[in-house]
Amino acid sequence: MATGIAAAKVRLKRAYEPAAADGDGARVLVDRLWPRGVRKEAAALRMWAKDVAPSDALRRWFGHDRVRWDEFRRRYRAELAERPDAVAALRSLARRGTLTLVYGARDSEHNEAVVLRNVILGRAAD
Repeated sequence: MATGIAAAKVRLKRAYEPAAADGDGARVLVDRLWPRGVRKEAAALRMWAKDVAPSDALRRWFGHDRVRWDEFRRRYRAELAERPDAVAALRSLARRGTLTLVYGARDSEHNEAVVLRNVILGRAAD
């Protein structure tokens, strides 16, 4: 499904990296849990989108184990398919300007924001 959103408009950034006032656009935390040690003011978020975060059960099952990555992506995409309004809200933000998906994981390649970005962009595969 093509969304008409340019890939460059949807960025990923760790919650522990400083917000860039001129380049991050709408910053949205996509974790179910608040990142440890990050002050709300420093996070500079437009919103905390817990409703698009993986379920607690899925998050615990995955545990950031790369061996489970492919199955995590499949299960998380299935969860997101059941939350079309939440995904549509993020797409709407991306259509209006830059959207930065903020996450807390250490691994920048194997986390929910990577999967969510591809879903927002309408990409069939991660």
